[in-house]
Amino acid sequence: MIVFITGGAKNGKSSLAQRLAVELAKGGPHYYIATMIPVDEEDRERIRRHVADREGLGFETVECGRDILSCLSNVDKRGSFLLDSTTALLMNELFIPPDYQLNPTAGEKCADELVAFAKSVANIVVVSDYIYSDALQYDEVTETYRRALAMIDRRLAAVSDVVLELTAGNIIVHKGDFQP
Repeated sequence: MIVFITGGAKNGKSSLAQRLAVELAKGGPHYYIATMIPVDEEDRERIRRHVADREGLGFETVECGRDILSCLSNVDKRGSFLLDSTTALLMNELFIPPDYQLNPTAGEKCADELVAFAKSVANIVVVSDYIYSDALQYDEVTETYRRALAMIDRRLAAVSDVVLELTAGNIIVHKGDFQP
């Protein structure tokens, strides 16, 4: 089963995703694919909060900030996966050290790899941030990021069994059968 969850920041996406990934595991192995590569104290604090939120849920954490398919060799593909988040993964692929030049193919690479990943495991819950709905125009780099994330989200939604949006504490079901 492929479940895709999107929505604004601080709307409960990660908590819902954790619950669903544990339920889908049915007592079997479940993995948290951590995509954030921290660059400052705010990132490290966010990671600490997410680790604390998962405490006691039995997740095995697999850190994979780039080349997401590379982590499949170290896991049981019959398990349940929570990938949090496409937003961080895209950022890591867009700006690769040491020169951090904008990688114009990062969006396609992420979309292709995420779809391949989702199709190769028994169950996955993928979390993304809904950051591209306002009408403002941003600088070229930000617009590149927003367009790439929107494309990734469309591709994931197309192959997902369930598509959920969390907004203002409400779950909106866009695709599939879901009972909260």
